[in-house]
This record gives sequence, structure tokens and C-alpha cells, in this order.
Amino acid sequence: MNRLDYYDIRPAGMDAYMSNYGRHISKSLYKWAVSQMRDRNGNKLRVMDKEEVLKQLASYNVTVKNDKAYDIPYVWAMGMADYYGSAIQDDLHLARFVRDYLDDPDGAESRAFDELYIKCVALGIPFDWEDII
Repeated sequence: MNRLDYYDIRPAGMDAYMSNYGRHISKSLYKWAVSQMRDRNGNKLRVMDKEEVLKQLASYNVTVKNDKAYDIPYVWAMGMADYYGSAIQDDLHLARFVRDYLDDPDGAESRAFDELYIKCVALGIPFDWEDII
């Protein structure tokens, strides 16, 4: 079965992005997305290296099965921006959130990309796919 958006007309450059990365977060898309994020106090988030995020997960013995491209650091940043200090109280629970989010047994493998994309569409934030590639 095809996704419901399989036949949608995609923005210019998105097909080229998807032929390179599929429906996953590339390093440049990750950096762009984090540049758009603010924490609960309105402060910009810091772009963390993927290795730094993976080290954080390892320090809590958290492993993620669905580790593709930059999905893990993106979900870490999203959790920091949207939930840290409220539903997520500390880095241990943030690490578990990343695992639960990406390894959700009934979730799509493309969940991080899909949610980023639809959030930007809903908020009217355009993607410059040529710059992101």
C-alpha cells in the first residue's frame, strides 16, 4: 500500500532531497530545523553533534534501533524544545523519549521527517530544499 501523500505534488527540490535521504533527517536539514527551534523560555537551541547526542544516549544505556541519518539528534532537539522542563524533566527521560519516539512499534520509520515537514507546512515555514541538500 502506498502512503496517502504518495501522489501529492512536492515542492521543487524535495524530490532530489528524498532521492538522497528518503524520509529521514539529513545533517543539513537537522541544522536548519534546530536553527528554527526555541526552548520553553524562548532561547535558541544549540546544534549538537550527532556523536554528542549518541554519547548522551549511551551514558543512560539507551539504544535506538531505528537509527537513520540525523533522526536521533533531531528528535533529541525537538524533545528539548517542546517538552524539556515539562513532560521531560531530565536528560535520562529525554534519552528514553528519543528511543520511544523512533522505535514506536506502530509508528512509521519516517515519523521524525513527516512531523517536521507537516509542522512547517502548518506554520507556513518554507523549506529551501536546494539549500538543504
